[in-house]
Amino acid sequence: MNHEEFFMMRAIQLAKNGFGMTSPNPMVGCVIERNGFILSEGWHYKKGMNHAEVNAIQQIKNKDLFLNSTLYVTLEPCVHFGITPPCVDLIIKNNIPRVVIGVQDPCDKVSGLGIKKLKEFGIEVIENFLKDKCRILNKRFFTFHEKNRPYVILKWAQSYDGFIDSYSINKKKTWISNIYARQLNHKWRSEEDSILVGRKTVLNDNPKLNVRKWFGKNPIRIFMDKKLRISNSYFILDGTQKTIIFTEINKKNKKNIEYVQIFFDKKIINNILNFLYKKNILSLIVEGGKKTLESFIKENIWDECRIFICDTILKNGLIAPKIGGKILKKMNLGKDKLFIKIF
Repeated sequence: MNHEEFFMMRAIQLAKNGFGMTSPNPMVGCVIERNGFILSEGWHYKKGMNHAEVNAIQQIKNKDLFLNSTLYVTLEPCVHFGITPPCVDLIIKNNIPRVVIGVQDPCDKVSGLGIKKLKEFGIEVIENFLKDKCRILNKRFFTFHEKNRPYVILKWAQSYDGFIDSYSINKKKTWISNIYARQLNHKWRSEEDSILVGRKTVLNDNPKLNVRKWFGKNPIRIFMDKKLRISNSYFILDGTQKTIIFTEINKKNKKNIEYVQIFFDKKIINNILNFLYKKNILSLIVEGGKKTLESFIKENIWDECRIFICDTILKNGLIAPKIGGKILKKMNLGKDKLFIKIF
């Protein structure tokens, strides 16, 4: 690894500090270097707060240090006014002579315009440096802007003999996965914008769909209830966190609960994702049940799949969904195994 790769890898590492907090903005890291030494670092902490470049630049009080410096940033600096001013203008104002950019911003408001303006002011720009790594860092953000939908993660746990259903005759819930897998699942919830289940999952599991076994924000809860048959006694309607219900019934919203009238036809998945896109929701975990998961698989609308193969033997029940894709990662969680696939 040469010194330029080191500085960009450091910027990528810094960007990850904002994981789960920046949406609908991307995670961005920035390193300012001079003569082989890091002058300052920054990352985007949270939506509405300073961008990575601003945090790095503001740390340097002696502006003469910008002479012969290089700014490394994982994503093209913004050129438009949003909640915060354009980062490009701050770079120009401080006479930073060289900028190394990981990947171009796919957002229409930026997409090449930031790079163009830097060049117009005589700044040397190196583009697409460690591009693939910088794209993977913000895979949710790129999917959102390139496919006009959230990044979709399918997730389920299945028994060693291939069943997703874990209910006994009296419908009492017994866990398929172990405590480590369940804790990891709560960590995942804290990292994504939203989580979706079907009506039967609500009826059978009465899930809270919040973050309890990890520290972090709760995702937006989403479920489908065609005729609004779920009663207020279920946790998902307790109003403790933002919830979106897709239904064919016209119903007024109430505290933290939004009712969205939609046709339950062949286009329902696309229509749901289109609504979430318009709401600036970058990512969605689909936790089931079987019918809901298979509806996404059938339409080939998914980006990542996380499957726990557990030590439990059920002998009967609902057969787990079948899915293709490429195995990205395997890991052991006690006696359970986790397989992560990408489309």
